[in-house]
Amino acid sequence: MRALSRRPALTIATLAAAAMLAACGSSSADKGGAGGPKGPTKVGYVVVQPGSAPIEQQLPGRVAAFQVSEVRPQVSGVIQRRLFREGSVVQQGQTLYQIDPSIYNAQAAQAQANLQSARASAVAARTRASRYKPLADMEAISKQDYTDAVAQARQADAAVAQSNAALRSAQINQRFTRVPAPISGRIGLSNFTEGALVTANQPEALTTITRLDPVYVDIQQSAADLLALRNALARGGTVPTSAQVRLKLPDGSDYGFTGTVEFSQVLVNQDTGTVTLRARFPNSQALLLPGMFVNAQFAQAIDRTAYYVPQQAIARDPKGTATLFVVGSGDRAVQRIVVADRTEGSYWIVTQGLAPGEKVITQGLGNLKDGAPIKPVPASTPQRINTRPAGPPAPTGTRG
Repeated sequence: MRALSRRPALTIATLAAAAMLAACGSSSADKGGAGGPKGPTKVGYVVVQPGSAPIEQQLPGRVAAFQVSEVRPQVSGVIQRRLFREGSVVQQGQTLYQIDPSIYNAQAAQAQANLQSARASAVAARTRASRYKPLADMEAISKQDYTDAVAQARQADAAVAQSNAALRSAQINQRFTRVPAPISGRIGLSNFTEGALVTANQPEALTTITRLDPVYVDIQQSAADLLALRNALARGGTVPTSAQVRLKLPDGSDYGFTGTVEFSQVLVNQDTGTVTLRARFPNSQALLLPGMFVNAQFAQAIDRTAYYVPQQAIARDPKGTATLFVVGSGDRAVQRIVVADRTEGSYWIVTQGLAPGEKVITQGLGNLKDGAPIKPVPASTPQRINTRPAGPPAPTGTRG
């Protein structure tokens, strides 16, 4: 009977203790739990200062040969031999075709004979004039006879000069029967074979030589972009730079060498509204071929008033407008519209909307709103973990 009477008493005491613990727990939860008042949002910021950022351009371009020469005959005749292999590399001055020289050898021989005849006549005329001079002084002959003799001697000298010029012309034509390479480069297909008759004034070239190392890349830039760049240079804060150009090939790969811009056209294309910039590239491996389309990437100037902002700090609205948050007065978040139209590495390059020394928020942007109170700290500051001291162990039971 005693054991039975004590069990209800113990049960009532246990329930009372549990109720007291629950009441204490709910009280403490009401004071410091999730339902209590929240403090300002803790955010991380970086201080921005203006720096130098290149003004990058990515424009279409087309490869053009450094030198192109169409080989044409300068004399008429039948091709006797072709002295090159199609598609090979030829050197300047190398003989490409041999035209039948028979006619031109004969012309050169005739010109040589005419020259010798003219020289003989000139000697006789000068001798006659020299003999007439003392006779004219003694009035043994008339002065008119002496004057005629001197004139004949001078005419003979002129005939010698004419014959000499004719000989040089014949020798030049004789040399032109061997058609040389005007430049060094890779030679194309031969449009004429051995035995073909060619003429000095024919419109069709015998073949074409192209020099591929180095090569030019003609880059098309819109006139509006060029004017914007010049206006930026005129306003200050932007300085020109020697443009080192990089290329992307048609398969998307990067070309392993850089080039330099050497020329800018002064005329705008009326059909496309663009200006041509010409860059020069080494091409020892002949990867760039004339007519190939490429993409050129280069910096025409350097903006010294740009800001490098970490990419996670900038968001864009549905219209594409770039925005970020800065630490405002009174430790409040201020949303700012900025101009950020290009990236470099892990940074956006901001050209408008920031001032030197401003604190741009880069961490804690989850649900941040304009004007919200914040607790700013430098970005990547270690967070403190608050540990609650352990309380006394809960009672496990009561003694009877």
